[in-house]
Amino acid sequence: MPNDRRLYIGPRLRRLRRDLGLTQADMAADLDVSASYVALLERNNRPVTADLLVRLAQTYSIDMAALAGGVGADETARLQALLNDPIFAGIDRAAAEVADIVTNYPGVTEALLRLYTTYQEEQLALADRGAEGNGPESEALDPMAESRRFLAARRNCFPSLDDHAERLAQAVSRHDNITGYLKARHGLRVRRLPSSVMVGSVRRLDRHRGEVLLDDGLDGASQAFQLALQLAYLEMGQEVDAELSDGSFVSEGGERLTRRALASYAAAALLMPYSAFARAVEARRYDVEALARQFGASFEQTAHRLTTLQKPGHERVPFFFIRVDPAGNVSKRLDGAGFPFARHGGGCPLWSVHHAFRTARQIVTQWLELPDGQRFFSIARTVTAGGGAFGAPRVERAIALGCAAEHAGRLIYTADQPAGGLVATPIGVTCRLCQRTECAARSEPPIGRQILPDDIRRTSQPFGFSDS
Repeated sequence: MPNDRRLYIGPRLRRLRRDLGLTQADMAADLDVSASYVALLERNNRPVTADLLVRLAQTYSIDMAALAGGVGADETARLQALLNDPIFAGIDRAAAEVADIVTNYPGVTEALLRLYTTYQEEQLALADRGAEGNGPESEALDPMAESRRFLAARRNCFPSLDDHAERLAQAVSRHDNITGYLKARHGLRVRRLPSSVMVGSVRRLDRHRGEVLLDDGLDGASQAFQLALQLAYLEMGQEVDAELSDGSFVSEGGERLTRRALASYAAAALLMPYSAFARAVEARRYDVEALARQFGASFEQTAHRLTTLQKPGHERVPFFFIRVDPAGNVSKRLDGAGFPFARHGGGCPLWSVHHAFRTARQIVTQWLELPDGQRFFSIARTVTAGGGAFGAPRVERAIALGCAAEHAGRLIYTADQPAGGLVATPIGVTCRLCQRTECAARSEPPIGRQILPDDIRRTSQPFGFSDS
């Protein structure tokens, strides 16, 4: 008896319909079927027929193989990654079971994914509260921490934004550039004006005159990003809000900061589409400067984008990212590589990100080793914001991009280094949490160590500690 394998594409059909801005009735009319039949297909209560697949491909100009093949692949990969969490250790499960759940119970799959994301977010919240010794009321005073926790719980990866941005980038490619697309699709003209006219803004949408105004002091990469950001707000607002609704925010400020971060994510995904960028990073061995030139982006934009390449089934090297000013203040922090950033207090002064200011705009590499033996590889370089004209304010910052040691061999920055890397610099998360006793750079004693008196003996380190 022939193998009659039925094909269910409910979640993918629903996503296609929503991306096209259609109701079930609209799609039913296009395909010459009933709205109730479309509803049954989307709930996986009916398999899709070969005839309907052909009609879908012809009606909406999509690849039939892409629609039919690998049904639920993204959801399957996400659910499998969820089940790999140590909390589920010891539970026997077959790979086929995961695929069956995704195929036959898409609603349950989505519920599990949302629940797990909320669990991760709350785990991070508990860690923060424990470190601060305060309750939820303190979070309203720190919207930045709330936004960082939202991003960290999702590893700064939002596949739905990547997918939509990739389709939008294809639409933009049919015009000369984003400027041409904005004119054709939204009737908006782009004008570049002096900073004195922009009055403190770098971008402004003037709907009354049908214009997007840009500060002409912005460099080319920044202008392109601001146009992509405006387009993301115009056409991806619903997708951004859908991701935002998945979080629970204590403060309005935290929610607004997160929405801005998601819109920026969408803009970067539009300029550096996931599929093309993921291929390029492997071809260029994660050379940030070369990638920046290829996609017309800045060094910082490209480094930031590298932290987002964890789409299930299409993962690349997981990176962490941090941006600091000369005083050591952290203005951006993203973790996709399991690096234990200090949530409170300063970072380790032995890390090269704090030394990058000595060699402006030159890449500094460093192997790092934490007290527990974890090894990482990082690159650091300064970047400049502002400027653009004589006398214009300019801000110098340093950014570091890093990955776990086992991935470092895939990076061009380790090409001339021996297997296993060079001698690593012993660093800590922060002085209060670092138990290394022999560190001349220590600024304060670690928690739980007894400080020795120096009446008779003064150690070469700032503090002496007892063994117990």
